[in-house]
Order: sequence, then C-alpha cells, then structure tokens
Amino acid sequence: MGVVYAKYESRTLFGRLQHLRAERDALNVEWGRLELEEGTLGTHSRVERLARIRLGMHSPAIGSVVFVRP
Repeated sequence: MGVVYAKYESRTLFGRLQHLRAERDALNVEWGRLELEEGTLGTHSRVERLARIRLGMHSPAIGSVVFVRP
C-alpha cells in the first residue's frame, strides 16, 4: 500500500511541478514585457509629448530662461 501511495504522490507532485514551471515561464515573459514597457514609458521624448498634449506645457522661449547661480 505504501508503494501505491508513493507513486500516487510522486505523480501528483510531478503534475504540480509542471504547472509551476509553466507559471514561472509565463511570469518571465510578462516580466520581460513590463521591462520593455517601463523603458518605453520613461523615454524623454514620450514624457515631453505627454506634457505638451495632456498638460498643455511647452518649452520656454530662449529669452525667458534665467539661470541663477549660487
């Protein structure tokens, strides 16, 4: 009876292991996608474009920029 239970347990654990490996692989794919998205979202040109479109911001005219030195 112990051998039967051990084989059953082994099959059950192997199935769980396969499921966890598939889940790990899916999470790795999602992680890569999120890293790529993070890189895209943080680019300077995208931030500038969103500032113009959503916030109505614009670059100041050259004559209106004042540099203050300590």
